[in-house]
Amino acid sequence: MSSFWSIWIIALTVISLVLITWLLFSNRKITGSKETQTTGHVYDGIEEYDNPLPSWWFKMFVVSIVFAVAYLIAFPGLGNFPGLLNWTSVGKWEKEVAEAEQATAELYKGFMATEVTSLASDRNAMRLGKRIFANNCAICHGINAEGSYGFPNLSDHDWLYGGDAEQIRASINQGRSGVMPAWKNMLDNNGLEAMTQYVKNLSSTGADSTTPAGKQFAMLCAACHGPDGSGNQMMGAPNLADNIWLYGGDAGQIKQSIANGRNGQMPAHHDKLSEEKIHLLTAYVYQLSRPSR
Repeated sequence: MSSFWSIWIIALTVISLVLITWLLFSNRKITGSKETQTTGHVYDGIEEYDNPLPSWWFKMFVVSIVFAVAYLIAFPGLGNFPGLLNWTSVGKWEKEVAEAEQATAELYKGFMATEVTSLASDRNAMRLGKRIFANNCAICHGINAEGSYGFPNLSDHDWLYGGDAEQIRASINQGRSGVMPAWKNMLDNNGLEAMTQYVKNLSSTGADSTTPAGKQFAMLCAACHGPDGSGNQMMGAPNLADNIWLYGGDAGQIKQSIANGRNGQMPAHHDKLSEEKIHLLTAYVYQLSRPSR
């Protein structure tokens, strides 16, 4: 919040308190007369009495106003100005986070001393890892890590960049950028149809590399996906021969990928998560595709 809005809130708050105080005292009536006085308003036979405010009610209202003034001076409540106690909700949250991190520091220290492959079988560690995954990864990969259109399934054995502990850690730490070029300017519609069928056959009946489509595949695609379409984890090029598809495996979706290319981006987390949390997250993702999970 900018200083302008802080001052604006202060002005409105002070004016409101002043007006409430004026209204309270200007309408207070103290009389020693025991005679019943009326306002002169009569409606349907009912006459309105002009009685003073009850003493207890008036005093409670005054106490409320005094409390409001004291609270606003001592605590923030007025924009960017923290008050005499120097208390803010953000500061309170930061203090709670620091206390929680201090309390778990020893626990994380023990986890850091354990290899990922061993940590993956520690139930307590995996409970924490699951929470870290849910907070940082589930929005793309799903709460069960089964992925969705354009986001890899982390619970199977198909890995774009490799599934061992260090490769997973590198993916989490550094992020990944996958770019497939568009080939619509290199292939006419017949060529796109033929290439689509060739790629589709790679994962089903098998494809004949001696056909025109096979030769085009060797020229345009084999450098990344390999001559047999088995992919290249060094480049993040997917395996086209295993019938696991990141963007869908029907003819229309394959043709779309070939014609227009694909761009995948996984953000780096080294600046968002501590080294301990990345270690736990690595172990959690590592165990997702292991039979013993």
